[in-house]
Amino acid sequence: MDESKLLIISQRVSVPLSEIEFSAIRSQGAGGQNVNKVATAIHLSFDIPSSSLPDFYKDRLRKCSDKRITKEGLIIIKAQEFRSQEKNKTSAIERLKLILQNAGKSNKKRVATKPTKGSQTRRMDKKSHRSDLKNTRKKIF
Repeated sequence: MDESKLLIISQRVSVPLSEIEFSAIRSQGAGGQNVNKVATAIHLSFDIPSSSLPDFYKDRLRKCSDKRITKEGLIIIKAQEFRSQEKNKTSAIERLKLILQNAGKSNKKRVATKPTKGSQTRRMDKKSHRSDLKNTRKKIF
């Protein structure tokens, strides 16, 4: 397949741009007359279940708690920060790429460690110092 028509996620994973749906919409906010006439904002939608992504990515994306991913498994990105439709399209593709790359990353497993001897003694010293301080405040009968 032609590499210009692929969204490369990692060395082994890529998504054809034909699986990504784009629609041009009018942008919000300030922009003068241009904002009322030209549809420069881009709505990108990517269907996770019907995509060619590996199952590992699909499962990770389903479990992801990103507000841009719907319950049906659609990733919806709205790009409107630029005044050019092409720049907004590129921005939306980059954001999709970032979401997919983050889904592919695996978190490092935490290795449980014990507190050092020095930190334990410092903690106990602070506790006893605090206790002594409070004892000096008590009334003596």
